[in-house]
Amino acid sequence: MSSYLLNSFKRKSVDIRKKVIETAHKCGESCHLGGSLSMVDLLAVLYGSDPKLNPFGRESSNRNIFVLSKGHCVLGYYSTLNVFDYMNNKVLDSFQKNGSHLIAHPVKNLELGIESSNGSLGQGLSFGLGIALGMRLDQMAHRRVYVLMGDGECNEGSVWESAASAAEFQANNLTAIVDVNSLRNDGENSTYLGRLDYKNIWQAFGWNVVDIDGHDFYQIQNGFEIANNCLDKPTVILARTIKGKGVSFMEGNNDWHHNRVTTKIYDQIIKEWTEKND
Repeated sequence: MSSYLLNSFKRKSVDIRKKVIETAHKCGESCHLGGSLSMVDLLAVLYGSDPKLNPFGRESSNRNIFVLSKGHCVLGYYSTLNVFDYMNNKVLDSFQKNGSHLIAHPVKNLELGIESSNGSLGQGLSFGLGIALGMRLDQMAHRRVYVLMGDGECNEGSVWESAASAAEFQANNLTAIVDVNSLRNDGENSTYLGRLDYKNIWQAFGWNVVDIDGHDFYQIQNGFEIANNCLDKPTVILARTIKGKGVSFMEGNNDWHHNRVTTKIYDQIIKEWTEKND
């Protein structure tokens, strides 16, 4: 990776995190902040390195598609679309306000760059698999589908039904990304603790598995390159992340799974970021 590309990813990540916090503050409502912040670096690299991931290029036979399966973290997704110029500031500023298209979970709206509707967890992988298989039927297997999930979401049985089907169909144009921040709505995600880890489980289901630090830009980009070059099976990228990444008092603190950014909190965050960059 060139120093130019690395710096670009870093700048985009900073900009996306700023948008997450600014938008949460402006809307005045509780938002899913922890999981939105943990996935920012993944989205910065994905959108920054795949020029075919263009929600407005609907007529293109080369367009790739992104599906946010952990839909409650939509603020991180909207902020990414904004930073990469797919969603303007006026639309983003309407988040969770009366009459807005942008509610607390994504509703498919291709005019705004939103590829899919998601609310109930466990739906995105099956949806993405269907799109990936449809691409193959249309002789467009070179196109890719990326599905971003949470590790808590992987407690849904529908995830594993889709995982089994994807491996059976050898859907090599499907990439799942699991944001493994180790916390879910009700606390530590300990379902598999002390028994099997995610890597063993996904491998047992027949997937190509890439285990990375989800905040290391080199590892993230390398993970996507491995996925894109896998020819015989779907790939899952297990991205080890920190919930609330980027704000010291939110990191690893599940109180910020869903919470409000008041003016006092907003000023505290801006002060922290300003001092950090001085």
